[in-house]
Amino acid sequence: MASGWGITGNKGRCYDFWMDFSECMSRCREPKDCTLLREDYFECLNHSKEFQRRNRVYKEEQRQLRAAAEKAKGGGVDVHH
Repeated sequence: MASGWGITGNKGRCYDFWMDFSECMSRCREPKDCTLLREDYFECLNHSKEFQRRNRVYKEEQRQLRAAAEKAKGGGVDVHH
């Protein structure tokens, strides 16, 4: 990961994020100053924010499909909050 070597022998996909984070940590006074760079590095490694967003989009699409199906049945009363 942080060594810079990817699985194919080239530079790893997250190496640049690691270098930015590592450089920040070496020159900052407080580790919290590098929080955003740390988040970027971990997002590159794990894609957790991307997966959360995809999940929210999928759930919303499913909700809209269910609402449309219910409306097509004629049983739905359109209520807006």
